[in-house]
Amino acid sequence: MLHYRVMTVDDLDAVAETERRVYPFPWTRGNFADSLAASHGAWLALERGQMIGYAVMMQVLDEAHLLNITVLPELQRKGRGSALLQHLFGLARMRLAIRMLLEVRPGNISGQALYKRHGFVEIGRRRDYYPAHQGREDAIVMAREL
Repeated sequence: MLHYRVMTVDDLDAVAETERRVYPFPWTRGNFADSLAASHGAWLALERGQMIGYAVMMQVLDEAHLLNITVLPELQRKGRGSALLQHLFGLARMRLAIRMLLEVRPGNISGQALYKRHGFVEIGRRRDYYPAHQGREDAIVMAREL
């Protein structure tokens, strides 16, 4: 059973370390600190008291924008990402959001599959959005009504 709590500055080292393990172009500790300073919602997912994932979500008016969602690599594809995403849907609805947006790399097939399973559809592309080993990579923009 997962439990959730708000991310704090004290969590940033562990979150940044996990981010480096998961992504070839990770968010930095500073990116997470900036999100906290900007009052974006940031949460940890905990299992038996241990962090197994985290998420950062920004809300603008009635839209929630999922900025980051991550599960420890050894625990991926076991339902924890789905549980964390469902938790975020609930939080966004409580804040009166009617839609959630996100960007995902075209090469992130498992991420796209997760989002599609939860009702996200592609609504556009952002050209040259992500850094890549060979220059820049587009982002697929996806949305889901809440």
